[in-house]
Amino acid sequence: MSDIRNSISNILSSDKSEVLVAVGVIMVVMMLIIPLPTVILDMLMIVNLVLSLMIILIVLYTKRALDFSIFPTLLLVTTVFSLALNVSSTRLILSKGAEFDGRMVRAFGTFVVGSGGAQGLVIGIIIFIIIVAVQFIVITKGATRVAEVAARFTLDSLPGKQMAIEAEYNSGAITEEMATKKKSDLQKETDFYGAMDGASKFVSGNVKVGILITVINMVAGFIVGVTIHGETVDLAISNYISLTIGDGLISQFPALLVSTATGLIVTRAISDGTFGSDISEQFTRDGRIYWIAAVFLLVLTFIPGFPWYVLLPMSLLLGFVGIQLTRKKAKVEFAAGEAEKAKVETAASPAEISPVVPLDPISLELGYGLIPLVDKDQSSELLDRITRIRREAALELGLVVPRIRIIDNMRLEPSQYCVKIRGVEVGKGTIRTGAYLAINPGNVADEIPGEKTIDPAFGLPAKWITEDYRDRAEREGLTVVDNQSVIATHLTELIKAHAHELIGRQEVQKILEALRADYSAVVDEVNKTLNLGEILKVMQRLLIERVSIRNIVPILEGLADYAPISREISFLVEKVRQVLGREICLGIADEKKIIRVLTMNPELEQRIIDSRVDTASGPIAALDPETQRGWITAVTNSVKEVQAHGHLGVILTSEPARVLVKNSLKRELPDVSVISVPEIDPSFNVEGLGEIELAEHKNSA
Repeated sequence: MSDIRNSISNILSSDKSEVLVAVGVIMVVMMLIIPLPTVILDMLMIVNLVLSLMIILIVLYTKRALDFSIFPTLLLVTTVFSLALNVSSTRLILSKGAEFDGRMVRAFGTFVVGSGGAQGLVIGIIIFIIIVAVQFIVITKGATRVAEVAARFTLDSLPGKQMAIEAEYNSGAITEEMATKKKSDLQKETDFYGAMDGASKFVSGNVKVGILITVINMVAGFIVGVTIHGETVDLAISNYISLTIGDGLISQFPALLVSTATGLIVTRAISDGTFGSDISEQFTRDGRIYWIAAVFLLVLTFIPGFPWYVLLPMSLLLGFVGIQLTRKKAKVEFAAGEAEKAKVETAASPAEISPVVPLDPISLELGYGLIPLVDKDQSSELLDRITRIRREAALELGLVVPRIRIIDNMRLEPSQYCVKIRGVEVGKGTIRTGAYLAINPGNVADEIPGEKTIDPAFGLPAKWITEDYRDRAEREGLTVVDNQSVIATHLTELIKAHAHELIGRQEVQKILEALRADYSAVVDEVNKTLNLGEILKVMQRLLIERVSIRNIVPILEGLADYAPISREISFLVEKVRQVLGREICLGIADEKKIIRVLTMNPELEQRIIDSRVDTASGPIAALDPETQRGWITAVTNSVKEVQAHGHLGVILTSEPARVLVKNSLKRELPDVSVISVPEIDPSFNVEGLGEIELAEHKNSA
């Protein structure tokens, strides 16, 4: 038995099966040309019958139509194979006449018909007509129509299903691999039903050709028998019509199985189980239908003329099935009630409350008026842009942004949107559908009609303008963006501003595990000195100042070098910044590698250093309120002055003062870059734009 199983496995292996299929197709074509011996013809007819039977059984046991994806192609092959057998049998019947010894044809012409002589011929013709009529008018026509409708509706629903997959992926419900597989299955499903729409025509065409071949065989057989073989009219009719009926029945019976399989596979698109499992589930839902049927049959037993000896046992059988199903349903309902009761009791017990589901790391909530912005049917690109935003954040910040869940929020105004991080709102905006946002960079005389507003991403003055003024606004130097760009840009800036909130110990652990394969030495050394929480705090401090952590190896090298000296977080952050000095300088220098900076008055800088107070969240400059206000005013005026000339507002300080200066400005001027002298790479040049000093120092000077 094992040897047979191994032989079958070897035959069905990929390489050999391809050869067998190719040889089989060639043989089918050759059958149309080369006469076959009756022995081989009988064997091939049996193969055709078994193949048709296997096809319908596979369809019955297939859960999804896509699992039998070769069915449309198989329809074509079986149709050609059946027609080739028809041609071969017709050739032998016409050439041999009464001497034709094909066992399968004669068996279907006599035994299947069930009678001989003229009565058998009439019965055979009637059976053949009935089979052809059922197959052509009922099964094939219905299957063809279902295939057409299924193909059209599958194609029409494709964009909506693709959008649903994108929404699941962006919300984090599925992984990228799962989304790719779902899209691939969706495309295969569309291709399958499209192919079935055309393949169903093969079945109807096969029936029509079968009818034509049968009529030709009858007429041509009668002519050949009388004129060539010299048979009498009665003998010619008896021989050729009998053989033709047998040939027609043996060709149409497999075709009937295949057409039935076609109807089954296209009508079971909404099922997720096999045909047998669906019948078992759906016929056993309610015992009342069996009670009603049992009573109906019982009533029929009392009507004269009806076979009570058949109706009564069937009535009892249906009643027994109804009793069993009713008992089963009662048990299921009782078990469900007990489970619900236990669930309520468990929920009422404070000591056994289930764990709270974590909030989404980041979510984009839309008012119902903005839903079309994420609808691919309306050529929306916002979903694709969000995917690119996550990719760009990974490249720019070195942070893998969690999947952004997009949901509709009925509490928002129709044209509003908001961004939440772990359920807390961090940004909000309003969109004017059908309009464009014209942003004034600050040096353009804006005279274009529109609704005044503020750019949600950068806080710049802007206007909502119509399509008619778009070209004019661009010519005048305004930055014009569409609604999707407004949301995408705002989302990008919010991710950068709150990147430190999107990384935790779990993410740091994943980063270290990914690096361990190639940089095990540095990972092990850092882990010996610092715990995950300390490494996390360093990374968060870097992200707060928008320093990328993508170059993670130098960061870990710096921590490994300086952690043995001190584990104080602000100290480690400064040392890591110095390790990343070239990267930081590239972000604030111009194309000529010149860094234009504002320096600080030495006395002011020393006052800030002397006011240092160490807190749990890091060192701060504890200046008195008056000095703090003067300090913020001085920085604000200096930064505005250099920005008016097109330069960045970068402040250069000594190493001890840098963290204090940055912390003192993070509330009022969070976007001001502060660097220390050790962070400047030797390959960059520094150019001073002015000195920041308090007003009292200027007056005394």
